[in-house]
Amino acid sequence: MRLPEYDRLDALALAERIRRGELTAADALEAAIERADARNPRLNAIVARYDDEARTRAKGPLPPGPLSGVPFLIKDLYTEWSGHPLTGSTRLSARRVAARDSDVVTRLLRAGVVLFGQTNTPELGVMAITESAFRGPARNPWNPAFTPGGSSGGSAAAVAARVVPAAHGNDGGGSLRIPASACGLFAMKPTRGRISMGPGAGEAMSGLATEGVLTRSVRDSAALLDLLAGGAPGDPYAAPARARPFVDEVGAAPGRLRVAYMRRSLFARETHPEATAAVEGAARLLAELGHDVIEVAPIIPRDALVHAYLVVLAAQVAVDVANAARIAGRKRRPDDLEPETAALDAAGRVLSAADLVQAEEEMHRAGRTMAAFLAAHDVLVTATTAQPALRIGQLAARAHERLAMRAVARVPSRTVLEKLFAAVGSRSFEATGNTMLFNQTGQPAMSVPLHVTAAGLPLGVQVAGRFGDEATLFRLAAQLEAARPWAERLPPGL
Repeated sequence: MRLPEYDRLDALALAERIRRGELTAADALEAAIERADARNPRLNAIVARYDDEARTRAKGPLPPGPLSGVPFLIKDLYTEWSGHPLTGSTRLSARRVAARDSDVVTRLLRAGVVLFGQTNTPELGVMAITESAFRGPARNPWNPAFTPGGSSGGSAAAVAARVVPAAHGNDGGGSLRIPASACGLFAMKPTRGRISMGPGAGEAMSGLATEGVLTRSVRDSAALLDLLAGGAPGDPYAAPARARPFVDEVGAAPGRLRVAYMRRSLFARETHPEATAAVEGAARLLAELGHDVIEVAPIIPRDALVHAYLVVLAAQVAVDVANAARIAGRKRRPDDLEPETAALDAAGRVLSAADLVQAEEEMHRAGRTMAAFLAAHDVLVTATTAQPALRIGQLAARAHERLAMRAVARVPSRTVLEKLFAAVGSRSFEATGNTMLFNQTGQPAMSVPLHVTAAGLPLGVQVAGRFGDEATLFRLAAQLEAARPWAERLPPGL
């Protein structure tokens, strides 16, 4: 393929070569397009392409900046890119076209990146796998029989397959960190309010959701967060100000940190031995690097927080479905939504305003608990997911569950919905289990690609920090990256 070095360059290195005149933005774009043509058919990571539009942009002139000229992809969920589809992988929004740019897209375009496609996602982002009926499953470059995770699974698969060095995603319950774990990438879920959700929203999922990116290097993640960070007029809240650019934290000494780690999962009832091994390996490495490491876990009301998460998710899905139908100009039809989404929509319409406020209060209490825990410890280390990457279809609802969800979506019953959530939701939490808490508390949390299973699949280690303190996480991530480099690990066949 053209530019054989492209596969091994991170975004900053690629941009530096463009800046020095060693290659052009058009050269980089053609390398990305060539790889998308060759690699995407088996992965289904990219679901929409705009090659000619991108070629026109790549010819320039492009705005200057540390990432100017880098090919880039946008996730097809929530984030608006003017004049382009915004389907959320649902049939109900199949014809929807964004009328404006989200602040994230505006900032990327001002930074000179070259957008050329949109990536796969589960329907309305509700699953930790990327297998919508509308778009079809995205597949993991390390083994296409397995999921790349969700909901930013398409972006993760494209980055892991070296189609692009970095891609956009968002995270309402682990949707950056779960795919990063499954695909051997780095991802930082920023602090709540660090990146504006405007202009279309002040927040999403009661503040659980945030924008972000998936990258192969820590420094790319920091540089992109520098570009995306910042509030906008009308935002309901803001993250604490950073002391300096995040990219300057990469390579800075983290100091001797007080590291708490836990082998068991936060929400999952069972933890796979590979996830335990990932945490134990990380704890040993952190001790070798001079940190004070202790096995201790925060005390949280697991069942109450799981229920709170599902209430918030259902409320958001109900609003999203109503908005999609309004924009489509028609009523929702029975076959517009997958059974899981339809059941969540029904639940969101059955639950009360009081249910939502109670869920938010439960999450705020968890935020106080975690703030106190991290007053005594600088970071908390877990496995990113409680299980290794799942096979395609492994998390799908069983036939009788799908029938029950269809039925209850037609005639909503709170009692039946609660039972269905307990059955279907528990499988999802058993697979993931560790990421959702930090969406609920608003803390920054990252997935670091430190572990590979005996089956040859990546499994990440999650590190959560204090509210507003991405700086410590970036310093620690860079130290881990230097101690256990992962950039040269490639999926088979690349």
